[in-house]
Amino acid sequence: MQVPPEIFKAYDIRGLYGEQIDGDVAEHVGRAFVRVLAGLAHKAPADLRIGLGRDMRLTAPELSARYRDGMVAEGAHVLDAGMVGTEMLYFLVGSRGLDGGLMCTASHNPKPYTGAKLVREGAIALSGDHGIQDIRRAIEEGLGSAPGDGSVEEVDVAADFQRAALGFIDAGNVAPLKVVVDGGNGMAGPMAGPLLERLGLDLVTTYWEPDGDFPDHEPNPLLEENRRFIVDKVRETGADLGIAWDGDADRCFFIDDTGRFVDGDFMTAILAEHLLTKNGGGASILYDVRASRAVPDTVVRAGGTAHANRVGHAFFKTRMRDEGALFGGEVSGHYYFHGFYDADSGTVPALLILEKLSVEGRKMSELLDPYRSRYFISGEINSEVADAEAKMAELQERYADARISHLDGVSVDYDDWRFNVRSSNTEPLLRLCLESLVSQQDMERRRDEVLGVIRA
Repeated sequence: MQVPPEIFKAYDIRGLYGEQIDGDVAEHVGRAFVRVLAGLAHKAPADLRIGLGRDMRLTAPELSARYRDGMVAEGAHVLDAGMVGTEMLYFLVGSRGLDGGLMCTASHNPKPYTGAKLVREGAIALSGDHGIQDIRRAIEEGLGSAPGDGSVEEVDVAADFQRAALGFIDAGNVAPLKVVVDGGNGMAGPMAGPLLERLGLDLVTTYWEPDGDFPDHEPNPLLEENRRFIVDKVRETGADLGIAWDGDADRCFFIDDTGRFVDGDFMTAILAEHLLTKNGGGASILYDVRASRAVPDTVVRAGGTAHANRVGHAFFKTRMRDEGALFGGEVSGHYYFHGFYDADSGTVPALLILEKLSVEGRKMSELLDPYRSRYFISGEINSEVADAEAKMAELQERYADARISHLDGVSVDYDDWRFNVRSSNTEPLLRLCLESLVSQQDMERRRDEVLGVIRA
């Protein structure tokens, strides 16, 4: 079967429904996934137990069924959790010791998209380097006849998931804060909603019902236009906090009590400090190479050890497992927890922040003041370039007197400012994140200087 090779991304499978991914493609992916898992687990396909979940997209029931058909055709036993948040599929795989799992989702992408997130045992993600391209090759080489004889078991993971998530906090410590929540018509409402309701919060719910038509806004809070409503609602209601989730709800984003968006760098630092305090310090924390120095500075101050890491959930989950790290955070809003099978969660960070604000009796803006007044960050800025490698080499030569590293792209560090540039996995883009420890004006000046080199 001919399958568009471009749907096999660095971290997932994703494409336009009908044009790039249809039912036949999904069934072939399901079959090839079983074969790849069998090779990784050194088991026969008939001995595999695989989790399956789907999000609220209109095409998800059809495609999830076809993924399932493909896995069953190869002889696997499928535990079908139905419509769940992505982290609930990870929890299913981790808590029941499954050999892998497939989540039918296009995450934060617009309505026309569909796809799949794939994990092996322990909820460790497959990636383009390990697993996803093997699925593509298996399909292109031809899968031949299927042995059949697989089976399906429908499971309900909600109660176990909720119990595990609440285990990260002392629920009795959470004060009746006023919180605006924006589910983006995705999976946050049914997944996180029951937990938040049990905490006695004054909840203002918006776009809380799953709706694959996304009638209100796309489920991507990283884009400013998609969070205007929650920003306005926090200010209008005088709320203590705003929390917005992406479509499959494995990422959450915060709005402080003044209506200002909380950068993922600073949220990683705050969560790391809270977890280190709760766990008595001494643990390892992972952060991505783009992040502000606020993260390692905070981790060291809280008694932990900070390690920079490559961007991408496959790289974070694997290193979390290998090193036993307590927590990991990416500036894109992915937060990983050792106590959650090293997987990312959009529920646990929300619970932890509610606990921290309640226990310390402080406003979110007060927690952020020390970071915003010391670390001046650009956020991620994309530039289209013809030759990303040549541009990174030019930058390295231009700033040769700095400390330079190549963990992910090129990182250039001076005592009072730094930047990282990485090439996109899927587009002819360079992504810049820059920081100054001097002032906002200094950050802007250096940002424009570096962009001038990139865009020349």
